[in-house]
Amino acid sequence: MKYLISACLANIPVRYDGKAYHYEKIAQLIQTHQAITICPEVSGGLNTPRLAAEIIGGTAQDVLNRTAKVTDSQGNDVTAAFLDGAFKALEIAQKHQVSTVVLKENSPSCGTNFIYDGSFSGTKVVGLGITACLLKQHGFHVISEDDFLKSLD
Repeated sequence: MKYLISACLANIPVRYDGKAYHYEKIAQLIQTHQAITICPEVSGGLNTPRLAAEIIGGTAQDVLNRTAKVTDSQGNDVTAAFLDGAFKALEIAQKHQVSTVVLKENSPSCGTNFIYDGSFSGTKVVGLGITACLLKQHGFHVISEDDFLKSLD
């Protein structure tokens, strides 16, 4: 089995706030060449650290359809970077014939069950991030880090 995993889950400090998460099970997958990593937001051209961003005016599908956008907390439109990163993640997943994609929950790129509601108030709603949505559309098995780690117990 080959995994594509959000880089921030592999102790790579690419989160919007410059932080990362360390999970031993994910580190083992990378060390044994069973997993590759990507941060769609960085791959799309955004810096680390960067302002928090949320989907505004719709869902991830709406962003993919160009009827909603992604803005940062100062109102800057960062939609193009999010879309570019999502399509780069898709290209990598296809190239490496990934079987499972493990993405960071709550992210506007990577959320698989929940994302923030677009109000920058910390309120979460049921929904997908843009990369998660695109990868699911192309038939990839996409799960959150929580679901992945639970599946190993």
